[in-house]
Amino acid sequence: MSTIEESVDVRVPVQLAYQQWSRFEEFPQFMEGVEEVKQLDERRLHWRAEIAGKEKEWDAEITQNIPGQRIAWRSVAGAENSGEVNFSPLDEGTTRVSVRMNYETEGVVEAVGDAAGVLKRRVEGDLERFKKYVEARA
Repeated sequence: MSTIEESVDVRVPVQLAYQQWSRFEEFPQFMEGVEEVKQLDERRLHWRAEIAGKEKEWDAEITQNIPGQRIAWRSVAGAENSGEVNFSPLDEGTTRVSVRMNYETEGVVEAVGDAAGVLKRRVEGDLERFKKYVEARA
């Protein structure tokens, strides 16, 4: 299993950063390749995304949700992944959003992409787009 760790500082209070991130169905607006996220209930999400040129779907369960601090998840069906997003106040109006994601590659194309850092760059880009998205809405 591979792991990615990235973070970004956003110029919004911690509660606002957390609230925006917890609007899961808005993920396609700033996450590359994510086509749809459906919130099935308080703890379950259904994802549809394009990864390495293939459409993938999976269900994820939120395993921990501490408002204003952390959201953790793990897949329960489909593409294997898990991780957490932490929200740390740097000062009254700035928050560090840190992502740690574990994932399993499938097939040669994904393994080569992983070795080349494709998913790491995608996560970096997603965090930068989240920064612009949440700051523009603040």
